[in-house]
Amino acid sequence: MIEPTATTVPGRHGELAVQTWSGRAPGWIALIAHGHGEHSGRYQWVAEQLVAARAVVCAPDHVGHGHSPGERVLIEDAEDFVADLESVREHITKEYPDLPVVVIGHSLGGMLAVRYAQHYQPYMAALVLSAPVLGTWHVLDLLGCDDIPHTPIDPSSLSRDPRVGHEYAEDPLVWHGPFKRTTLLAVDSCLRAINSGPALRVPTLWLHGEDDELVPEADTRTGINQIRGTEFHEHIYPGARHELFLETNAEGVLNDVVTFVGRELNT
Repeated sequence: MIEPTATTVPGRHGELAVQTWSGRAPGWIALIAHGHGEHSGRYQWVAEQLVAARAVVCAPDHVGHGHSPGERVLIEDAEDFVADLESVREHITKEYPDLPVVVIGHSLGGMLAVRYAQHYQPYMAALVLSAPVLGTWHVLDLLGCDDIPHTPIDPSSLSRDPRVGHEYAEDPLVWHGPFKRTTLLAVDSCLRAINSGPALRVPTLWLHGEDDELVPEADTRTGINQIRGTEFHEHIYPGARHELFLETNAEGVLNDVVTFVGRELNT
């Protein structure tokens, strides 16, 4: 096991908790944006695979998530979270100034990664999206309710590996409460901004599970079609659920990521 280094980076609304994994002779930086309600610690195995592929892996806990301060899972403006990712990129590239940066976003972190790319494409070498929230998202239908109901995630919807759901349910750093109206409004606003924003010029890899119930592939595709650039690749995995990096075929998924990155960086 590779032990991460923990540090803090100033963000828009307080110090961000950041974990970094590294090995010998790194050749690139993987900046990970995690999903709603989770935290960077859930990416330990992913980080180890990427370090084996010569990455320095840097993963912040978004404000209100994991070990970062702030009201839990509250997003007032997604642009603040995007700015925080840039602060983390600036932090890690001071230590590794000559390494190209690949941004990897999962779920709601995929939405943030796309918005980040629309703002900061010159600083990126590539973009990887795992089950990103783009286009339309059924969860936003909750905004039609007078009171946002508590609709807990079914742990079995995360992965075909039952251990993943069990660990998620028992993780004290994971948010198990309801969505917040302010957060959903911020997500809706961000999706609208993405749809009207520039196309992706950076090489992009989109990964999605065919049986993803939390972020259905068909809904994401409506957003992808709005912004996809000329260098765009996708893998839709039959039978796979939402957390592709923790799925029963996770090794194959990570191999697809590493192959894509290696091709784009010529490593």
